[in-house]
Amino acid sequence: MKKKLLTLLATLLPVAAMAGEAKIDTGDTAWMIVATAFVMLMTPAGLALFYGGLTRRKNVLNTIGMSLIAFAVGTLVWVVAGYSIAFGSGDIIGTGKILLAGITDKTVNGSIPELLFVAFQGTFAAIAVAIASGSMIERVKFSTFTIFAALWILVVYAPITHWAWGGGEMLNFGEMDFAGGTVVHINAGVAGFVVAMILGKRRDFGKSAYKPFSPILVVLGAALLWFGWFGFNAGSEVAADGVAANAFLVTNVAASLGVIGWLLVEYLLYKKATLVGGASGAVAGLVAITPASGSAGVVGAIIIGLIGGALGAFGVSKIKKLFNVDDSLDAFWVHGLVGIWGSIATALFIAPYLMPENFHLGSQLMAQIKAVLLTIVYSGVMTAVVYFVSSLLTGGGRVDDETELMGLDEAVHGEEAINL
Repeated sequence: MKKKLLTLLATLLPVAAMAGEAKIDTGDTAWMIVATAFVMLMTPAGLALFYGGLTRRKNVLNTIGMSLIAFAVGTLVWVVAGYSIAFGSGDIIGTGKILLAGITDKTVNGSIPELLFVAFQGTFAAIAVAIASGSMIERVKFSTFTIFAALWILVVYAPITHWAWGGGEMLNFGEMDFAGGTVVHINAGVAGFVVAMILGKRRDFGKSAYKPFSPILVVLGAALLWFGWFGFNAGSEVAADGVAANAFLVTNVAASLGVIGWLLVEYLLYKKATLVGGASGAVAGLVAITPASGSAGVVGAIIIGLIGGALGAFGVSKIKKLFNVDDSLDAFWVHGLVGIWGSIATALFIAPYLMPENFHLGSQLMAQIKAVLLTIVYSGVMTAVVYFVSSLLTGGGRVDDETELMGLDEAVHGEEAINL
């Protein structure tokens, strides 16, 4: 009898051990594969067309090319070392996962394969540095930006990710950042602004009007960003559940209100409602809701998106002039300024059904503000360092006057956006 009992226990022990192990959920995994594909589309298609349509004809391909190279280089450095720094073990920066060491097809993160989590987070790193490119286009060397993109992800993006999401205890203030308010948008907006200041203004800045190459491409790019943002925000739940559904819904609502908010300000100031403004408002609304997408309800999304769109329009139209910095495509004003609003608003607009236990508004607001300030200071200082290193390696970071006058499409790439 004793022997039979021992045999039965030996049979059941492996089953009990397996029950305690993390398991892959096929539904969550399927959704995250789709969400990752959505976010991938945002950089070489959505952002590329959005920025390409906003720039001038002679620099369209160069501008699009910066989004393309950002995704390519970003993917490389992410799997080599970026993921390790962001999601490895450690209080200040992560370690132990260089070249994805120790991660196999059986390794699980939550309820999905960790390899899929690596891919999903890599798309965030790539779009962050691509967003920053919008501040420096039409005058930065393509080679300089390529090196800058690689170093920036390792030195700036990955550490901030570690503090917010990757388990870094020492510089984690307890902020609520569901999908990248500080990590992506404020970080990228500040980085672009800093590089724009260092590069200086374009040669004809303030002397002639800069007309967008194609408002049609701007709207198309914004629509692709809007589409991809469902993966960006709803995918950040890393599961196919009710919170992901909430993020999906409020993302759509806030983007729509961003359009309305931007156009209202534009009409009040200029008596015009432009499609470029409407498209920019959609992006501003998406930026604003990003950190709150896992916690805000529909009412919060309406307020956050409406103010986000209006704030972006007012920043581009009025506040930008006070700083006199040539932020080419307004990356700071749409992503940085609106990102700050979204990060603070995250503490203010929480749906009752998503209210954290023991929530205290005052302490959460302080946590949001501390995280915003840390991101601004760290990104600002270290971006400058990364840019100077990149500039040194490429013999200067700015193109010469002849190249800038001719346009970077022809001078750098030997191509034109339209061959007539």
